[in-house]
Amino acid sequence: MHEKIYVSEVGLTKMRLDLVQMNEQRMKIAETIEHARGMGDLKENAEYHAAKEAQAHLHARIRDLEDKVARAVILEHSEFDHTKAFVGAQVRVRNKKTKKEVTYQLVSPVETDMAAGKISTKSPVGQALLGHAVGETVIAKVPAGDLQLEILDISRT
Repeated sequence: MHEKIYVSEVGLTKMRLDLVQMNEQRMKIAETIEHARGMGDLKENAEYHAAKEAQAHLHARIRDLEDKVARAVILEHSEFDHTKAFVGAQVRVRNKKTKKEVTYQLVSPVETDMAAGKISTKSPVGQALLGHAVGETVIAKVPAGDLQLEILDISRT
């Protein structure tokens, strides 16, 4: 049994758009393969072998993404206790050691984008924050050591 993947509506739309782009890319690779076939002996045709390898890699990515889209469930924010960090929430925290404040959005692993401040609920920081309330201090066990994070604010996105 495959588990559900909780995503935002924006995240599901992005995954579907990525699938469309990958299918367009698949057609281009197929054209490249056909062109390379027309060049003769396939045993020594580097363009053909590179295109076949790209095709296999792309098909694997498409299958993976199709599986994730099939298991995706759009988050309904009304189902969550909004006094605690939940999937889809923005959580502002202060690192107790550095006194630096950071805001994270807790998202499913398929929507993770560190550059945009979206961290997975499966990451050490995401797991530490999930289910905790404003005023609580949590400890995230990261490769660099333990992070003590005080939760300052939780809001819906």
